[in-house]
Amino acid sequence: MKVLVTGGAGFIGSHYVRTLLDGECPGFEEADVTVVDKLTYAGRRENLPSRHPRLTFVQGDICDASLVREVVAGHDAVVHLAAESHVDRSLVAPAEFVQTNVAGTQVLMEACLRAGVERVVHVSTDEVYGSIEHGSWTEDLPLEPSSPYAASKAAGDLVALSYWRTHGLDVSVTRCCNNYGPRQHVEKLIPLFTTRLLRGLPVPLYGDGGNVREWLHVSDHCRALNLVLLRGEPGGIYHIGGGTSLTNRRLTEMLLELCEADPALVRRVRDRQAHDLRYSLDATKIREELGFEPRVPFAEGLAQTVGWYRDTYDLGTPDTPYAPALAS
Repeated sequence: MKVLVTGGAGFIGSHYVRTLLDGECPGFEEADVTVVDKLTYAGRRENLPSRHPRLTFVQGDICDASLVREVVAGHDAVVHLAAESHVDRSLVAPAEFVQTNVAGTQVLMEACLRAGVERVVHVSTDEVYGSIEHGSWTEDLPLEPSSPYAASKAAGDLVALSYWRTHGLDVSVTRCCNNYGPRQHVEKLIPLFTTRLLRGLPVPLYGDGGNVREWLHVSDHCRALNLVLLRGEPGGIYHIGGGTSLTNRRLTEMLLELCEADPALVRRVRDRQAHDLRYSLDATKIREELGFEPRVPFAEGLAQTVGWYRDTYDLGTPDTPYAPALAS
């Protein structure tokens, strides 16, 4: 069995690859794993084992059709995680998101079709739905993305599903809530706030902090991806929810406590353009059809994550330039 993971040097991708190599994915315990990753700012070779007998690493762009055709050939399954994923960046550099998330997905699906890949999982996000005031999204609701990032992911979803409808490519789409855990790039809320609070630096809270997000530990996400890879239906869409919904304000309070930081370090900044108020996924389908349940309690996982950044991360690493500017 040979599994290709695109974007496998990023946060979620590298965790999934490590899970595969550690034999923790039922059905793929002895699989040979190939990673293709462009190694942009968010992908680091250090996120993966330096050497492993079942790991092959290829540095390359998912939009490079000739390279992707060559890499895909001979693989039984593909998990597509390569993506530009930061909303703030998409507001100032949208073309990069369309190129990678839409054109790159088309290049990969075409290569999978030509190579006769037996199974494909296309990994997406809850942000494709926009914002929901009450209740939770089900998989059959229309897509109403607000940001260039979300729009590019929605378009990528449709491209992937078109290869199932048109050509019969066995592809499923997953849409997950916010992930957290070790090795996440500091452009994202939890690592940005954690690494700044640990240094006694101010953190930027958008608006009144009332935006609500649902959270899932990256290890739980990877277990869900493997379930979909094993038993997901062709053309099926699966929500992967964590069941823990918090306002950004409440999450910030938890991080202040874990980092033993002064609440005065929280600075209110002007709200982001088209900032969705609330996300919420109905994950009934993946629970009932595939038996998925999150295992990591949020408070426990958050404490472990903060501990990882405290003990492991180089706190001298500069912040992302796309974070709201704050005086140090």
